[in-house]
Amino acid sequence: MALSTWAAYLNRSTKLLKDSSIKILRMEGADAPSRAPLTLFRLNSKQDIEQFATGCDADIGGTSTVHLDLDEHLERNKGSGSTATGRFWGEMRLDVRPELQGRIRGGYAGFRSKPRTTLFGEIVDDVSNHQFLALRLRLGGDPRLRNSYFVNLQTDGPITTDLWQHRLYFQRNDGGWEDVFIPFENFILTNTGELVQHQIAMMRERVRTVGISLLGGNSGVSGSYDLGIDSIRAVNEEDVTRPPSIEKDPSHGI
Repeated sequence: MALSTWAAYLNRSTKLLKDSSIKILRMEGADAPSRAPLTLFRLNSKQDIEQFATGCDADIGGTSTVHLDLDEHLERNKGSGSTATGRFWGEMRLDVRPELQGRIRGGYAGFRSKPRTTLFGEIVDDVSNHQFLALRLRLGGDPRLRNSYFVNLQTDGPITTDLWQHRLYFQRNDGGWEDVFIPFENFILTNTGELVQHQIAMMRERVRTVGISLLGGNSGVSGSYDLGIDSIRAVNEEDVTRPPSIEKDPSHGI
């Protein structure tokens, strides 16, 4: 284990022990559940960005590219409320290497939070007291790709390939920042990219990872993509600043 990885592991372990001790001392379990917004992830520093892993079809023979960087560009961050944000960008391509044509599909890229292991087990997030996932985002790149972004949640269930998924619906088309709100109850359960026929309730008490994927292959669209990400939170109705997606989205990935 690299030194930086080991340091992060120990830091998470120390924080988990400290937070658990504080909860016990405050007897938080005896109080009513908090409805305050819960920040799951921020992408405002290099350390924040290092919490995420990236991937794309090039990993199996495609030709797309993927990057997740810390963006300190003043103009792109204008209106975000932060001096630096995450930037998910690259080229979405449908082609694959010649020897793999007809055998694999191209056209996807994504990132997700890394599992947060500690000396005392894995850190998970409890969003059972919140109604919505809230993402502060900036949509750029080829406008033809705007309907090809999805947000993905992985819970601590027995099937590790299960993902809860929902399409990201953007309101702005001017490259500005906006808050996207998605009811947790509207997420669809998928497995290896296919819709699970028998839908079940999400285990919202134990959310392991959060990620965003771009599925250009589903819609047959290629081009440059560029998505800014400031924060990912769990909120309630009183924190929603615009109408959220209210219909369950049947769309699913590849």
